[in-house]
Amino acid sequence: MPLQTLVPPQTAMIPETAPFSPSQRAWLNGFFAGLLSLDHAPSAAPLPGAAATALAGDGDDGASPWHDPAMAIAERMRLSEGRPQRRRLFAAMAQQNCGQCGYQCESYAEALAAGSETKVNLCVPGGKDTQRMLKSLLAEAPAAAAAATTAAEATADRAAAPDRGPGYDRNLPVTAIFRGATRITGDGSEKDTRHVVLDIAGAGLAYAPGDSFGIFARNDPDLADAVLAAMHAPGDFPVGGKSFRDALIDDYSLGAAPDMLFELLSYLCGGARRKKAQALAKGQDPDGDAATLDVLAALEAFGPVHPDPEAFLECLEPLQPRLYSISSSPAATPGELHLTIDTVRYDISGRRRLGVASTFFADRLAPGTAVKVYVQKAHGFGLPADPSTPIVMIGPGTGIAPFRSFLWHRTATAAAGRNWLFFGHQREATDFFYRDEIDGFLKNGALTRLSTAWSRDGTRKVYVQDRMREAGADLWAWLRDGAHVYVCGDAKRMAKDVETALCDVAAEHGRLSPAAARDFVSELRAAGRYQADVY
Repeated sequence: MPLQTLVPPQTAMIPETAPFSPSQRAWLNGFFAGLLSLDHAPSAAPLPGAAATALAGDGDDGASPWHDPAMAIAERMRLSEGRPQRRRLFAAMAQQNCGQCGYQCESYAEALAAGSETKVNLCVPGGKDTQRMLKSLLAEAPAAAAAATTAAEATADRAAAPDRGPGYDRNLPVTAIFRGATRITGDGSEKDTRHVVLDIAGAGLAYAPGDSFGIFARNDPDLADAVLAAMHAPGDFPVGGKSFRDALIDDYSLGAAPDMLFELLSYLCGGARRKKAQALAKGQDPDGDAATLDVLAALEAFGPVHPDPEAFLECLEPLQPRLYSISSSPAATPGELHLTIDTVRYDISGRRRLGVASTFFADRLAPGTAVKVYVQKAHGFGLPADPSTPIVMIGPGTGIAPFRSFLWHRTATAAAGRNWLFFGHQREATDFFYRDEIDGFLKNGALTRLSTAWSRDGTRKVYVQDRMREAGADLWAWLRDGAHVYVCGDAKRMAKDVETALCDVAAEHGRLSPAAARDFVSELRAAGRYQADVY
């Protein structure tokens, strides 16, 4: 008689008298029931040390229940209520650990609390919401920064220091040469996605699959000229050693209008417009159009105004570098680095808006041009140390970027581990990125399995999470064999849906309760077997 008929999946194997909390008992019951329900013993322990980790608890101040990029900032702040200031500052971050600020989310918060960092506008993905919350928290308890512990200061100092000198820190960029940006979406696609090639042979840079690449792009000169025209300002006005026009192109963000700009505009206009500008400066949205107001739109909405150029620039945010997942392998294309970038173009109120870095590559940068760059080393997103470990890669759209890197690297290094890719987009005919390469990986065995999802090709929309559920039995077998799972892409929707699908697979095929399945996925993450690069 099979063992699974002897032990029902939901049998309580941990007695009520055992010294565990109800949630711990539920997790252990589900975990062991899942193990005993397997048809044969796993070749690798599903989660080394999982039970011990589950029983360890979150600790007190060290717990970070808000560290979820899909969670709204209001919920994150609610979860951090009553915590020390440095923990609340951490909760205010975007939780993506993208590194664009020069820190990780937690170390940026530590640096602010310690007073070793004073800029509250470095969290690019968090935008205005994060910036306003950081300002508010520091205003509530300004003395907390001075009272921060020496340990916190040391942590922040270590985080701010470059890993290995120039080229590995946003404050110490080096030069790479742009070689080209080839469109990889077909005619009729709703997207314009580019394969970008950069020559880093002379930059002295090294990178690993999973790392990201920082690019210092420049604003569209036409946008800078439109800002100058709206201000009726001379482009050759000298500011900080360069012309006003060059400063707008090279140094300042012309995206979402900052609160300080609305404050300045409130002094330059009157009546109802002044009241609206004052409200916008406080983070309010009286007319429901705040999200559409970039710097040019703000000048036009409250114009004609003629602010002093230096005062105007003081109200703008610095132009931040953009980070992209690297889509090449140093073992396969030494001296070259590749990126996979969606070109951002959209219309608001009859005006075309452009993504700064994406259109910098697609439209404005000539091959052979030098650009300032740096490598952002990955934190918790990289190939397993053992090349024989199987991996599952889930990356729709440009989320395929790091997995192209993984596949080329595993091929170039003759890694023995199996590889399974889940890729999805709108239409197979126009949006199947790197199709020839992927077909080649399948033919030579580098790619063991491919699961695709095309949301606009059928009568119903199909996504990568749907394919995961359809292949749930096999996916569970890979997990049972020790596979590492990777997900790359949108943090707000896709990544959350993928995690839910993974929980569903664990519940159905591992015969775990819903709570135990969620704990299982949490333990995968704690063991470094579930890694996400989301944005």
